[in-house]
Amino acid sequence: KNDGKSRYALYEPAMHEDVLERLSLKADLQRSVVAEEFEVHYQPIVALQTGAIASLEALVRWRHPERGLVAPDDFVPLAEETGLILPLGRFVLESACRDVRRWRGLGFRDLGVSVNISAKQLASATLPAEVASALGESGLEPSALTLEITESMLLDSQAVIARLAELKRLGVRIAIDDFGTGYSSLNYLRRFPVDILKIAKPFVDQIGSDAD
Repeated sequence: KNDGKSRYALYEPAMHEDVLERLSLKADLQRSVVAEEFEVHYQPIVALQTGAIASLEALVRWRHPERGLVAPDDFVPLAEETGLILPLGRFVLESACRDVRRWRGLGFRDLGVSVNISAKQLASATLPAEVASALGESGLEPSALTLEITESMLLDSQAVIARLAELKRLGVRIAIDDFGTGYSSLNYLRRFPVDILKIAKPFVDQIGSDAD
């Protein structure tokens, strides 16, 4: 079903093993949220003109007691399916605000942080309050926080515009990630309160060698 409609597949024992593995991982995921086995890693965003670290992107990782460090591709889709992406996303948001506020206090005064927001989070009416709470409890300036959404989330336009407007009133910045991989439209840039556009990698891979 995940591969689309109007197709067939022949059964193989490995399919059953994959299903069991997925069920096991899903059960572990539910337990791990309670056990707080997740941690936030940070990828630096560097200003090319100076070489200085201008900002960070928060990336969640799962420190599984048996599997070791589990990559997001292996558990984020499961978290989306089960609804666990909501407490997980809240954990990442609160951790990122707290960590960056501490680093700014240690001398990195202009440091900012980007946090990815899932479709389920964006659809949640409690998201603006959760963002406000994370900023308030950490003491981080709202302008230091960038919330990243993917281009595909813009399809439900009216609901998304209303939610983004609420978030913008808090003083945070909004970024569209992977722009160009889905239903790209420059009209989005007029209709949505977007501060940052992250153009998808395939569009810039050949920018130094391809005249087109």
